[in-house]
Amino acid sequence: MSYPPIEELLAHRGNMLLIERVLDNGPEGIRVAAMVDGDAWYADEHGAMPAWIGIELMAQAIAALVGINAREQNLPPRHGLLLGTRSFTTSVPAFAQHATLVVVASEVFQEDNGLAAFDARIELAGETVAEATLKVFEPSKESDRDG
Repeated sequence: MSYPPIEELLAHRGNMLLIERVLDNGPEGIRVAAMVDGDAWYADEHGAMPAWIGIELMAQAIAALVGINAREQNLPPRHGLLLGTRSFTTSVPAFAQHATLVVVASEVFQEDNGLAAFDARIELAGETVAEATLKVFEPSKESDRDG
């Protein structure tokens, strides 16, 4: 299946857009790709991405999933909030320059008030190198109009 460009699914732009494309979206969740850019704002002296940036990669994977769902309803991408993460673990201190990361996210629950939780992981060469549960909030359409 072909997916739209990531810019059509996320509100992120410029150097804050860290994921490159959707690889797959199905019952098991969304899979997106990201490549570590050695010249990016987050790069350390070796061009690596600190592993804690993985939380943002996971959040952007969730945003892509929400963007696909919105697109299916003919709605534009919307802003959401990362409320927090639980049990972020990583087996590496950083992701090496030019590494291709696969970020997987699946919904755990979604409340009517916009609160949701997702399990997410980052894979490198088929191995899971980071995992977390992220809590997010997507304001209602009505509050978007009010603010």
